[in-house]
Amino acid sequence: MSDAALQSSPRIGPLIRARRRRLGLTLQTLADRSGVSVGYLSQVERGNATPTLGTLAQIARALDVGVDYFVAAPRPADAVTRAATRPRFSIDGSSIIYERLSAEFPGSQMSAFILHVPPGFRSETMSHAGEEIVHVLEGSVVQVLEGEEIRMHAGDSLHYRGNRPHGWYNDSDRPARLLWTGTLELFHGPTGAGTVVTIARDARK
Repeated sequence: MSDAALQSSPRIGPLIRARRRRLGLTLQTLADRSGVSVGYLSQVERGNATPTLGTLAQIARALDVGVDYFVAAPRPADAVTRAATRPRFSIDGSSIIYERLSAEFPGSQMSAFILHVPPGFRSETMSHAGEEIVHVLEGSVVQVLEGEEIRMHAGDSLHYRGNRPHGWYNDSDRPARLLWTGTLELFHGPTGAGTVVTIARDARK
């Protein structure tokens, strides 16, 4: 995707700032509610950082909306997703691509995505309610769990509580693919202001 196309897309930062101000919240209050640092929130609002989907979910919950308020991620047509037609998106033109595997139905608690992680990508550190399983499909990544670095290769998996500070990075020279499954609530909430979505087929141009 071209830089011009990315610049013409609605940005997450202004949407977060507008929602925060509408609720009368300071950055510090939002940080306290979301568990995301003031410094990082400030960078996101100014467009200097792009949160991963998990961190965006924490921010959205603190602002009393769903991730849908900021990211109009494509929804699977039904419970079966096909590799050739599976919904894919990125956040604010970020280099990481998400493939959405999970469907929505009353009472559903699981979310699942395939993450395409480019070389050099490093996530922010996050913690939240629920639990997660990360399984490496291809390549290798380093999972950081409460400061401990765990090298993971294709076929390896890790199951942990989401309230343990965690993050990950790809320090190799090859892309990695991860299967992420968790109970973090992502898309159950009001649908609102803007569409911040990049379809993967465009991002690969």
